Amino acid sequence: MKYLPLLWRSLFRRKVRTIFTLLAVLVAFTLFGFLVAIEAAFGMGVELAGNERLVLIHKVSLIQLLPESYLERIRATPGVTDVCHQTWFGGIYQDPKNFFMQTPVDPDCLLRMYPEYTLPEAQKKAWIADRQGAIAGRTTAEKYGWKIGDRIPIQATIWRKKDNSTNWEFNLVGIYDGAEQGTDTTQFFFQYKYFDESRLFAKGQVGWYVVRIANASRAPQIAGQIDSLFANSPAETKTTTEKAFVQAFANQVGNIALIVRSIIAMAFFIILLVTANTMAESVRERTSELAVLKTLGFTDGRVLALVLVESCLIAGVGGFLGLGLAGVLVPKIPTGNLLPNLFVPTASLGLGIALVFGLGLVAGIFPALRAMRLRIVDALRRV
Repeated sequence: MKYLPLLWRSLFRRKVRTIFTLLAVLVAFTLFGFLVAIEAAFGMGVELAGNERLVLIHKVSLIQLLPESYLERIRATPGVTDVCHQTWFGGIYQDPKNFFMQTPVDPDCLLRMYPEYTLPEAQKKAWIADRQGAIAGRTTAEKYGWKIGDRIPIQATIWRKKDNSTNWEFNLVGIYDGAEQGTDTTQFFFQYKYFDESRLFAKGQVGWYVVRIANASRAPQIAGQIDSLFANSPAETKTTTEKAFVQAFANQVGNIALIVRSIIAMAFFIILLVTANTMAESVRERTSELAVLKTLGFTDGRVLALVLVESCLIAGVGGFLGLGLAGVLVPKIPTGNLLPNLFVPTASLGLGIALVFGLGLVAGIFPALRAMRLRIVDALRRV
């Protein structure tokens, strides 16, 4: 602490230069927070998906339907502990831009299969009891101002009702939350039995199956067994792990992780050059002052430490302010229903803190070594 006044005077020897360097570091770490949040949002489905869950779709494509009768044959496969089906509904709420996933499901099975969807027991019972009942994720419910008891109209784009109308109405009986950070709380689920009895065509057909297995290490073998059950049938299947299934969808957007990391690397390289230049200029300007410090008894190691601490202070103040600003602003970014709510992952926050100190050390090491090796006689000769 006794050297703090000395460090403070050194930092603000050139106030404008120091302030702009701090701002550059702050912007870099704020950008870091935004980018890792976006990367996490695109990859969260992959991270939360499990190898103990398999997804079974039609071998031709996901849009081809499968018989509901496959369910019991899949359930009887050795190693399978549970199986549910889902179907793409693809409806519109009020306006075509109001997109969120709507899916007819078996309520009990859905909540067993996805324990990360948390729903109060009373709301679960209400959903099971009401054939027109539906539950919505917290994100979607808050976006549209829904509350339990509301009547939600959905305009179908695919599934017509028996009376040839496209207007489906559901009673909102529950709002689910995510047990884990990043859980998708944008979806809308309703009862498959009501859907199947009310639709005009394709009765007894479902979109895909989600299968839970007892041993994730046997996923390839069990997937092969399931697909062999339906080989040479009119509706052959393709089964893969849920993680691989979600990853395939994410890859259609592009390699988001590579794009994000490339931007971060370029930004930090530029900030490293800026900070290193600031420290080098500071040391050059204080050549005589450093010589006086050594004359007064400061060792080479202490001079080295002073310059390094000065560099780390610039990186630390700017970096921590940037990370803090990102932590406050990122969750407030509206994402619609395209992505889950944005947040800065804890692991990325730890990486950011490590980068703060790394930036300070790397930017300051060469000017610090120059200051340490400075000879008093040579320095005073330059005065």
